[in-house]
Amino acid sequence: GLKYIKLKIKQHSYLIEKLTKKTKGKLLDVGCGEGFTLKYYVEKQWQVRGIDFSKAGLEQQNPDMLDYVDIGNFYDILSQYQGNNNQYDIIWLNNVLEHVLDPVNLLIDLKKLISEGGVLVVTIPNDCSDLQEHCFNNNMIPDRFWIAPPDHISYFSYESLHSIAKHTGWSCEEIIADFPIDLYLLHSKSNYIVDKSCGPAAHRARIQTELLLSGRNIDDVINYYRTMAKVGLGRNLTAFFKPKSL
Repeated sequence: GLKYIKLKIKQHSYLIEKLTKKTKGKLLDVGCGEGFTLKYYVEKQWQVRGIDFSKAGLEQQNPDMLDYVDIGNFYDILSQYQGNNNQYDIIWLNNVLEHVLDPVNLLIDLKKLISEGGVLVVTIPNDCSDLQEHCFNNNMIPDRFWIAPPDHISYFSYESLHSIAKHTGWSCEEIIADFPIDLYLLHSKSNYIVDKSCGPAAHRARIQTELLLSGRNIDDVINYYRTMAKVGLGRNLTAFFKPKSL
């Protein structure tokens, strides 16, 4: 699992470097979870800061990152940073936007913290996709399992990521997907929603495929993920936003 986590951070980091032309700088990880992104960038000698509402994940996985993290309410901490005129070259938002009540205002607030030429990286679940709807409409799954309030409050697609970027003063430079594990729902013998026991095997296949691809040319691999996002596949989508120059 750790190898996979690091691979995804590395791929995203590769795209960030292409977009910012920066190999050193400051990173803010909003909802830093277990701290793997912080760790990756500390090892690259970046200045890092994380925010999370709990330190449990950090304590378990990367306790050495605790000193870099503020624990508490995102909005309070972010407004404190704005008050100090903090600026970051990378703002990392991994699986956060679908949980917040007001994603629009969060994106507007984050714009105040991004440096000129900086990048906001937003990863969200690719929910309500054509593939998922196809499975539901053809009785391959019993319900729209991805609609999960109060856990997930907001839902995004390839198109709506472009829309919300435009609406909040960002320019969406790039969107890539990851492995479309939902494809397993099309086959009755691997449908992990109907038969939960298929889940671990589907997950292992997903990890193996991604690790296998990582041996190929990274630009080709990213192009593959870029196309996948465009055609509506991928379990998650990761968008790369830059602040629109006024």
